[in-house]
Amino acid sequence: MRPAFPSACHVPHLASSLHPVSPSAPPHLTARGLACRRGSRLLFHGLAFDVGAGQVVWVRGRNGSGKTSLLRLAAGLSSPEQGEIGGHGTAVEGPRCVFIGHTNALKDDLRVDEALAFLLRIHGRPSDAATVQAALEPWGMLSRRTAPVRTLSQGQRRRVALARLAVEDGTLPWILDEPFDALDADGAERLSGLLHAHLRRGGGVLLSSHVPLNAALLQPIEIDLDRYS
Repeated sequence: MRPAFPSACHVPHLASSLHPVSPSAPPHLTARGLACRRGSRLLFHGLAFDVGAGQVVWVRGRNGSGKTSLLRLAAGLSSPEQGEIGGHGTAVEGPRCVFIGHTNALKDDLRVDEALAFLLRIHGRPSDAATVQAALEPWGMLSRRTAPVRTLSQGQRRRVALARLAVEDGTLPWILDEPFDALDADGAERLSGLLHAHLRRGGGVLLSSHVPLNAALLQPIEIDLDRYS
């Protein structure tokens, strides 16, 4: 069954949001009766959830439980075996979510600022020099903007990939696959701050992470995919 929306995203109504919203406000993402198959194996089934404004939904589970598959379903990059997943639409053309996968998608032969500008451009975001520098600055990567990507550590590469989030100032849902991977304590704190700012303006987040989240700051709703295997 194909996604219920064009290139959108979804999740469950399991708890109150970080910041109060109108009871009539639709969730950013919704999944109902969701099942996912990889080859001959059914990864999960019967999954239902919402991602509302001001909410972080944290997808957990063992390796191979379907976390990445679920995030790709939510981002409209694949179709479920059963059920529906999608997000409320918008009257204008454009992206329905912000998706960052577990790979950084940075070109080794480009400079840091060139690689980030390329990512911003292909996702329909401003990619001028001022915007790129403003995105790198919150990640402490401004001084490395002219360095070749191939010279960066894994943690620095992750910071550059996540710098896309610093450009986002709307409420589109963020779908993030292991965003804390390879980040040190400073990087994790910076990412938590960006997530919190997104929640405060009414955005929602669906993410996977094997690293514990800052529960006091983000108040995540947890989904354990092992329960749906």
